[in-house]
Amino acid sequence: MIKKIYFQSIFFSFLFSMEAFAAESGGMPQLNPEFWISQIFWLTLTFGILYIVLSKLILPKISENLESRKSQILENIEAAEKQRENSEEKLKEYEEIVSKGKFEAKNIFNQAREKALKDINAKKEVLNKQIDDEIVKAEQEIKVLQSGAAEKINKIAIETSSELIQKLIGAEVNNSSISAIVDDLSKRSGDKYYGN
Repeated sequence: MIKKIYFQSIFFSFLFSMEAFAAESGGMPQLNPEFWISQIFWLTLTFGILYIVLSKLILPKISENLESRKSQILENIEAAEKQRENSEEKLKEYEEIVSKGKFEAKNIFNQAREKALKDINAKKEVLNKQIDDEIVKAEQEIKVLQSGAAEKINKIAIETSSELIQKLIGAEVNNSSISAIVDDLSKRSGDKYYGN
């Protein structure tokens, strides 16, 4: 670097030498060839010290800061990447838990509905059976009443007829003749009243 600066300074000094000789009469001391050696010395010394200070003190600190920032940035990027991966994993786990919960809730709802339908059907069957039993009992009672109703009606008719005839005539009539008349009438109109 020092060599480069030295050669550049020599190059520029020769480049401006023509102008320096021309400006010598004008009174500019920096262009006077008498002072060129001292100017080159001080220029070289100043830029050399500046180069040493920059290269040994300032630039290492700057490069160290740049390296530490670069490593810190890389660490932050790696940490952010890990956090992103962790968040994606957590999001996947959350989605799996939600979908699993929905599936379980649907299964529980379906099971509860099926159980309720089974309970309703079982109670309906029990109720239908009870209703059928009651209908059968009622039909049996009706049949019993129908079968005994004709005899009871005939008996009541015989007793009533004999009482009426006795009150109308004043004499007792034979129950067998009244019974024969009532039986005959009941046989004629029995189909109409009893469904026989």
